[in-house]
Amino acid sequence: MILQALNNYYQRLSADPSVDVPEPGFAPQKISFCFVLDRKGNLVQMRDLRKVEGKRKIPRMLVLPSLGKKRASGIEPNFLWDKAEYVLGAIQEDEKETQEKREKKRKRALKCWKAFKRLQHKLGNGIEDEGMAALLIFLDTWNPEKANQLSYWEEMSSSNFVFQIDGERCFLHDHKILQSAWVDYWCQLDVEKSVCLVSNESTYVSKLHPVIKNIMKNEAPLVSFNLDAFESYGKIQSFNAPISKPIAFAYTTALNHLLAQNSRQKVRIGDTTTVFWTEKPSKVEDLLADLFEGKWEKEEAQAEDTGLRADLRLFLEAVRDGKQMPGIDPSVPFYILGLAPNASRLAVRFWQVSTVGQMQKRIGQHFQDLAIERSFASDPEFPGMWQLLIETAVQHKTDNINPALAGSFMRSILTGSPYPQSMLGAIIGRIKAEQALKDRNGKPVNNVNYLRAAMIKACLVRKFRISNQQQMEVTMTLNKESANTAYCLGRLFAILEKAQRDALGQNINATIRDRYYGAASTTPASTFPILLRLGQHHIQKAEYGYVNDRMIEEVMCNIERFPAHLSLDEQGLFALGYYHQRQDFYKKNTENSNKY
Repeated sequence: MILQALNNYYQRLSADPSVDVPEPGFAPQKISFCFVLDRKGNLVQMRDLRKVEGKRKIPRMLVLPSLGKKRASGIEPNFLWDKAEYVLGAIQEDEKETQEKREKKRKRALKCWKAFKRLQHKLGNGIEDEGMAALLIFLDTWNPEKANQLSYWEEMSSSNFVFQIDGERCFLHDHKILQSAWVDYWCQLDVEKSVCLVSNESTYVSKLHPVIKNIMKNEAPLVSFNLDAFESYGKIQSFNAPISKPIAFAYTTALNHLLAQNSRQKVRIGDTTTVFWTEKPSKVEDLLADLFEGKWEKEEAQAEDTGLRADLRLFLEAVRDGKQMPGIDPSVPFYILGLAPNASRLAVRFWQVSTVGQMQKRIGQHFQDLAIERSFASDPEFPGMWQLLIETAVQHKTDNINPALAGSFMRSILTGSPYPQSMLGAIIGRIKAEQALKDRNGKPVNNVNYLRAAMIKACLVRKFRISNQQQMEVTMTLNKESANTAYCLGRLFAILEKAQRDALGQNINATIRDRYYGAASTTPASTFPILLRLGQHHIQKAEYGYVNDRMIEEVMCNIERFPAHLSLDEQGLFALGYYHQRQDFYKKNTENSNKY
């Protein structure tokens, strides 16, 4: 199903004139230099094809004949292009290396050059093309010992080259007759007759599938059989999963297109890279990455086109509110594939097939579950996945995000299933670990911030809804009517903290949150009696202590007893009660200040 969907996507891309995807047997490659030859095979010029970006020179991407597989330690030349050791039979020598090692590299370079010449002759002999004839003469008369005399040699030695005939505007690999010769050769390379699993037709299937790139700088095939234990019925390598060569090329090209550096159809969270596409062009296809990564607010602020800003806002609000945007067909199939790096082949973390309408509904439900009163106007209204997951990581570093948690979180959003229980545990753990943390200026860090409160609320709301525990309602703002003990304890803790600040001022070395939050949210029976005694001292000392005393009394009416322990879900409700009560204090302070 995955390969079939990717093959169909390649056909869609090929039919779109605005999208540049290579034909079967070709692939984009990084090219730095061009050998310009006359029609007699003489080298007349070395052209630097690199583009200047800032202080760097960047190779140009050209679509070239390609074997489509990762070149390892073996010698495998390319047609009409390659690097210095294949084209020139020479390498840049390192004087620090031993004579024996340098001699070994020289011999290998000569072997590569001879293999390159054999391939060009094998495909080029008999072809009536002046450019091919000139290249063959150049290779037959070239002396590898002259390589270090070429201009740019130090830069060229590790670069890829193409060829061009003097006076022509196109490269040699652009000649149609040479492209046709390559395709004929490529189609018969490493194949055997079998029934293709995708097309169900008897055809020539590929022994090796092309590699997939840009999975955390990893290059590996999606389908591979690299050990005897994985093979069966006498089949070797990918003959165990017979896929015709054109379809193997098509699905890998489509996947590499989705994974390209400038692609808007991929999201990387932790070690999982997720790509998504629709069967037909859809606006959702372009915006989904922004929704997951939280880029939309930055793009919205920087967009000069007010219409674009309005479209972004309308789309996001419609998704959250469960409305259907005009111009979007909800019945179009939608595909999502999660991949992770591996040594021999890529690991498929998840594969989801749905429709545009279903995906909009699930993403909208995700944002509804997250919705909670924001602490500041600058807080993201539609937080991206990385913004949420980084709140579970030590020191707020992306590298510390649990890969398994990231994959499970993404799967929950896409399928509408409960969020992983480990997410709630990770958030609660970070809140406790940072209860006494201070920033560079010595000010306490808000360990129960907007994003963490939103994630706690989302985890609990979705869990209670799916398990039909409707009696445990979780609201967006402060719920004074709630009689849930854990929620009320969180409110009570926030009030006691306020009482301390009212009595001692804002600059306190260690607040009750710094010292007691972890214990109060876990074992309230042994902690709150102490806090209430301290609270009475603070109330007596504060100028308007009776206000806090009245609030304590109101909350205590809903608490029959202090539990010995709170479960993980109850600790989440404790954090929400604390967050809601603090936000209510902030709101009242703002309203009072606006009166004057």
